[in-house]
Amino acid sequence: MTWLQAAPTLLAAFLASFVEFVEAATIVLAVGTVRGWRSALSGTALALLVLAALVLALGPALAQMPQQAMQLVVGLLLLLFGMRWLRKAILRSAGVIALHDEEAIFRSEAANLRLARHSAGWGLDPVATITAFKSVLLEGTEVAFIVIAVSAGGPGLLLPAAAGAAAAALLVLAIAAAVHRPLARVPENTLKFAVGVLISAFGIYWTGEGLRVAWPGGDLALLVLAAGLLTAGLLGARAATALAAR
Repeated sequence: MTWLQAAPTLLAAFLASFVEFVEAATIVLAVGTVRGWRSALSGTALALLVLAALVLALGPALAQMPQQAMQLVVGLLLLLFGMRWLRKAILRSAGVIALHDEEAIFRSEAANLRLARHSAGWGLDPVATITAFKSVLLEGTEVAFIVIAVSAGGPGLLLPAAAGAAAAALLVLAIAAAVHRPLARVPENTLKFAVGVLISAFGIYWTGEGLRVAWPGGDLALLVLAAGLLTAGLLGARAATALAAR
C-alpha cells in the first residue's frame, strides 16, 4: 500500500471525525464547566474505550467477509451517509436550514445541567458522567462507522483510517483545552460539505467495485468522482440560494 492509496482514506476519516468530535467537545465542555471536569473526563474516557473495542471487534470481522460483497454493502451505506451530509450542507449554505450553532448548544446544555440534581458516588457525578458518555458515544459511533467503512475497501487501510480519526480527536482536544469554549469558529458547514463529497465519492467508488466496474485509472478515479460531486454540490448550493431568495 502506498501513500497515494492511503491518503484519501486518512483524509476522509480525519475530516469526518473532526466534525463529530467538535460536536462532542461542546457537550463535554458544558459538562466540565457546570458539573466538574473529573466526571466529564471519566464519561469521555469510558465512551472512548467502548468505541475502541467496537472498532477492534468489527474491523477484523468485516475483513473475513468476501471483499466484493463487503465493498458493495459498505459502498451503498457510505453513499447514503455522504449524500445526507452533502444535502444538509447545501441547504445550510443556502440558508434554507439553520447553521449548526455550537455556542447555542453549549448554552442550552449548560442550562439543563444546572437544573439537574447534584449527586455523587465514588467521587463522580452520575448525571455529568452519563451526559459526557452519551455525547461522546453517540458522535463517536459515527466516527467508528466511518473508520471501519472507509477502510473496508482494501487490506491495510484500517491503520490510516484510525490514524486520521485519532489525529482529529487529538486536535479537537488540544484546541478545546486551550480555549475552554465551544469551537464555534470552526467552519463546520464547510467541513461537512467536504466530508459529504469525500464520503459520497468513496461510496460510489466501492459500490462500483462491488458491481465489478473497471474504474479508469484505478484509485485515481476517486479524485475524479470527488471533483464531480464537488462541482455538483456547488451548483446545487447556488441553485438553492437562488430559490431561497425568491
